[in-house]
Amino acid sequence: MRLSYPANVRIVIVPCTGRVAAVHLLKTLEKGADGVFVAGCLEGDCHYQSGNVRARKRVAYVQQILKSIGVDPERVAMYNLSAGMGPRFAEIVREMTEKVRQLGPLKVGAGAKAKTAVA
Repeated sequence: MRLSYPANVRIVIVPCTGRVAAVHLLKTLEKGADGVFVAGCLEGDCHYQSGNVRARKRVAYVQQILKSIGVDPERVAMYNLSAGMGPRFAEIVREMTEKVRQLGPLKVGAGAKAKTAVA
């Protein structure tokens, strides 16, 4: 099965979403991404026990930071999926890309083109 999603999406693979720190999300935006989302294991199904829960808390923290500086917190999101949910992943990528496109470019950092990063 071949998944189809926008070409401007960059996927960063990590062993566990629990390894994604708030600074990684913020640096991604600073370096030019207009949005970023973390796709972690289903709740209660993390191989590392609670990595996805830690990631969700970090995403919420980054959303608070963005809101406090006047940036729409919807530019950062967290989704829970299993490895067998490829079509749903592609759908989420398209939805997030469209949401970011509607928000417009983030006028911070080095990038000028609309990009969505996935961790």
